[in-house]
Amino acid sequence: MLRLKAAAFEANPEPAIIIDRSGCVASLNEAAADLFGQGLPVFIRGGFEALFPSGSPLASVLERCRGAAGVVWQRGMLLTLPTHSPIEVDAAASPLAEGSVLLVLHCRGGLRSDQPADAGALQSAGGLGRKLAHEIKNPLAGIRGAAQLLKANAGADDIPLAELIVEETGRIHRLVDRMQVFSEEAPPVRSAVNIHVVLDRVRALAVSGIADGLKLRENYDPSLPAAWGEEDQLIQVFLNLVKNAAEAARARGDGRGEISMATAWRDGIRVRLRDGRRPIAAPLEVRVTDNGPGVAPAMRDQLFQPFVTTKAHGGGLGLALTAKMVAAHDGLIDFESEPGRTVFRVLLPVYANADQRG
Repeated sequence: MLRLKAAAFEANPEPAIIIDRSGCVASLNEAAADLFGQGLPVFIRGGFEALFPSGSPLASVLERCRGAAGVVWQRGMLLTLPTHSPIEVDAAASPLAEGSVLLVLHCRGGLRSDQPADAGALQSAGGLGRKLAHEIKNPLAGIRGAAQLLKANAGADDIPLAELIVEETGRIHRLVDRMQVFSEEAPPVRSAVNIHVVLDRVRALAVSGIADGLKLRENYDPSLPAAWGEEDQLIQVFLNLVKNAAEAARARGDGRGEISMATAWRDGIRVRLRDGRRPIAAPLEVRVTDNGPGVAPAMRDQLFQPFVTTKAHGGGLGLALTAKMVAAHDGLIDFESEPGRTVFRVLLPVYANADQRG
């Protein structure tokens, strides 16, 4: 029962905080961490009063709850938070065991109408990106909580699938944190990354989903050194490419679709960087190949542009975001295509040069 309550707390799409009897934050879910812009370690250092000092509306709700027998509500409060414009919330405080309190915030819809500058920002790419990120994280928290419950009661054969769901929702959450679509620059946090570990993760995701029923071949060079990159972003890069390859392979319509992933060393390739730094070597090559119908000639010059797509229900952002992430890694992406064969090639720097590790 305690495990069920913990998972339900984590999966709550609304910000939820548990405050202990001394007034310290004992736990907060992902929605609360997103709202406040900081996680539990920051709250532990600064305490609940760091954001909501005595006498503030939220602190008053907390105090009223401590002497109550049931849920205490406070509606229509205006909160000013570090990561948001002022927002209007309803707060519900519920007494728990040993003097703890569960505080749940019901956000009424974000920006106030008397904040014209912020309303204008919402119409910008950055504002839309932040709003989209919030909307993505809410269902992710629910999916993750449900997967944790499934894992707790799953058979031995199903536990790896439940773990995969939990890990992937966490990865997507981190990606959303770091990427606001074509708005703010968020450079990858790079370290040594085994590119074959990345591709193994992509393969595990593909065979149980986007590439189910297709042949998936591998041709890896096991001697390659580590790439210099951020693992989560690199997983997303190659997952996007494999997804596109799978859709192209299925478009054959004859049940003979194939995808291959290959790695190789390509010495002598250097990338000229936009910020004026000296060119950097990018010898680590990853190729994703499909045997689909190929890219139409009219689309080839604009394939990496945002909102360009040949799919009936496509958004046209997948390859554009992929190119943006590769560029952020000081890499290159290109492709060649003909009927029956399309190859996307990504070139990345390796983790070898001390002056690259800034």
